[in-house]
Amino acid sequence: MKYCSHCRAEVTFDIPEGDNRHRHICHSCDTIFYENPRIVAGTLPVFDGRILLCRRAISPRKGYWTLPAGFMENGESTEQAALRETWEEAEARPVLGNLYSMITVPHINQVHIFFLAEMQVPEFSAGPESLEVALFTPAEIPWDKIAFPTVSETLKRFIDGATGPHVFDIRPDQALHAGND
Repeated sequence: MKYCSHCRAEVTFDIPEGDNRHRHICHSCDTIFYENPRIVAGTLPVFDGRILLCRRAISPRKGYWTLPAGFMENGESTEQAALRETWEEAEARPVLGNLYSMITVPHINQVHIFFLAEMQVPEFSAGPESLEVALFTPAEIPWDKIAFPTVSETLKRFIDGATGPHVFDIRPDQALHAGND
């Protein structure tokens, strides 16, 4: 960031008085620009023991499988974001259950939240961000083609029968080479 979005003056990257982190600061209008983690919300949709996965049509990790999820929008709850993303990616309307996992990914400034979701009927299709959508038994999951560690860790816990909620971090050494595919 070079210029203030409020007054157009140049900004500096300093530690504001009373703070302990570097921030972009406009000394002209005294605005401090805070950068906070982004929230990814999604579902772990299940129908008759099978899990709904989406094959990504966009980068990062295009062509890899994931749970339906995406960035939360301002003005919506995490639950609303999870259901919206499930519709946008899989054109499915499951009944939202409890929070299943909340994973902090500090090295990319994200928090991933997945809710259990029960599909009443097996109605789904690929939305614009998915190449295809399919139901998988635990034995059929394409583990070597799962897009993100947050998804694989959530799936593993679910398949192992662990009840949630699960709260944990993903370290950089657990991350895949996301963004390069």
